[in-house]
Amino acid sequence: MSNMWYVYVLWSKRDRKLYIGCTNDLKKRLILHNKGEIPATKFRRPLILIHYEAYLNKYDAYSKEKWLKTGWGRNHLKKILVQTLKGL
Repeated sequence: MSNMWYVYVLWSKRDRKLYIGCTNDLKKRLILHNKGEIPATKFRRPLILIHYEAYLNKYDAYSKEKWLKTGWGRNHLKKILVQTLKGL
């Protein structure tokens, strides 16, 4: 099977906000985020993975990441993750 690409959503316990990213190695990226090695989330730790989507194509994944970072995309996430976000 070819390499998968992942769009993922993290929730920061510190600022209680979402972070959206894209990677081809989700386990490694989560470790890097929580070690403070990703500048965008260094001061937002600890972070919890609350959602991810897998894609066969890198460009499809990055396109979805870009959309999720818009107002429409963030509103969509908040609607589909309503129960998850209530529990955090």
